[in-house]
Amino acid sequence: MSKIKWSFLSAILFMTVGISQDLPTDYLPADFHKDRRDAVKAKLPPNTAVVLFANAERNRANDVDYVYHQDPNFYYLTGYKEPNAVLILFSEMQTDASGNTFDEIFYVQERNARAEQWTGKRLGVEGAKEKLGFNMVFNGSEFENFPLDFTLFDHVSFVDFQNDYRDKPGTADLFDLVKTFKVKANYPADYNPIRNQLYKRIAETSATNSDEVAETIQRYMERYPELQEDDLLNDFVEANSEDIRDEIKNKVLVVQRSSNLDSSILPSVMAELRQDKTPEELKLLKKAIEISAVGQIEVMKAMHPNMSETEIQGVHEYVYKKYGAEYEGYPSIVGGGHNGCILHYIENNKTKVGDDLVLMDLGAEYHGYTADVTRTIPANGKFSPEQKAIYDIVYDAQEAGIAASVVGASFGEPHKAALEVVTQGLLDLGIIKDAKEARTYFPHGTSHYLGLDVHDAGTYQAFKPNQVITVEPGIYIPENSDCAEKWWGIAVRIEDDILITEEGPVNLSAMAPRTTEAIEEVMKQPSPLDSFKLPKLD
Repeated sequence: MSKIKWSFLSAILFMTVGISQDLPTDYLPADFHKDRRDAVKAKLPPNTAVVLFANAERNRANDVDYVYHQDPNFYYLTGYKEPNAVLILFSEMQTDASGNTFDEIFYVQERNARAEQWTGKRLGVEGAKEKLGFNMVFNGSEFENFPLDFTLFDHVSFVDFQNDYRDKPGTADLFDLVKTFKVKANYPADYNPIRNQLYKRIAETSATNSDEVAETIQRYMERYPELQEDDLLNDFVEANSEDIRDEIKNKVLVVQRSSNLDSSILPSVMAELRQDKTPEELKLLKKAIEISAVGQIEVMKAMHPNMSETEIQGVHEYVYKKYGAEYEGYPSIVGGGHNGCILHYIENNKTKVGDDLVLMDLGAEYHGYTADVTRTIPANGKFSPEQKAIYDIVYDAQEAGIAASVVGASFGEPHKAALEVVTQGLLDLGIIKDAKEARTYFPHGTSHYLGLDVHDAGTYQAFKPNQVITVEPGIYIPENSDCAEKWWGIAVRIEDDILITEEGPVNLSAMAPRTTEAIEEVMKQPSPLDSFKLPKLD
């Protein structure tokens, strides 16, 4: 490149960096991410290295990529929002050839004037130090030659790769970083994280639980056919004595000692940490939830039978953007009538919702944290007797599920409570004749963790304070179901985001009306969109 061209690009970069930008001030602080890294290190086994990669850039079509979204674990530990980066953490302090000590290394995207002219400013090494609080930061291109011997560690833990990234031109993209790690860590070509987890189960088994472990392995082998080729797994399942299983266990231990790679330690640690929300996290999560609740209220006001599912989705998402939410936490679900019976319906292309119920499952993502709020409302503003009958069962089931969401209760308690109410309600209406049939119309679970992911990481053990879960029972009666035709096409789900506290469950999305009476009252109110008219197009 000529000096003139380079000077021009450098000037552009300088101007871009120097321009004052009005940006949000309520992001998580660097101290939060450092505290989370320290928490991970404290939970690692001795002599362990953790390697975590940024999320992949994913292609939408041709030369257009999807809007980039950071891996939640990576963001939780770094605050870094760019691709092509790798974080390495150590359970103990390390010492380099110059006598410097460190327990973390961060490799980031290199600054590049031409690239930043097209896609925006990069933090680079100095930015990661200044803005994110890291001390030992390098450009990604330096990862290959950094003198780090992974064979010296008892465990090298990572989240296994999904192979959903491309090798882009140049060096130090995610493809190159992963490739370098695999060489440095002697990553075997046939590495299978599920197999390794099952090996770990075998290694930890005892005479009292070996049958249970064998049953677990059998289920995994049925789900993942590639595991059926593994002799040790097959032998353990088919073994008819404890002596034979002990022999297989010894063989597994030999295999485990031949490699220090581990894809279970880090996910387990992250689940344990991320399920318990800090005050900083709760502040952002509550805002995402409140934004989503306001979206539900404004749609209730704006709803009319001639609206399309897409238009309804657009009103929700406009409210999100109005409040500064960067994304939706997941693809928005807006299902009118029978479409509501499709649990993850995202086409949202019905042109008129008519007199149907409209199931709206949407959540704003605010600074990385996502809500998950569902309301089901009548498009014409009034529940029919059949719609109200089903709705009230789901409402009562949700009330029971929320009441069961208390410290010390098992994670399955809200579902158990909700299912009991749904089952009795369907029996009373004559929609089912046997309690076992309830699962036909209520086919999903009732709760999951909520946070950086809509289905957030967690241990799914007994509830503890400062955990946030959903409670979302539903009843879905598709057309041609084995019940009276008057129930066909009715789909109801009510979902709220519940904070577990020592004083009892707190409904963080309660501002969005839930009862049939409250919904009908809000739907009578005028909407700011009533006077919003666009020209008719051919």
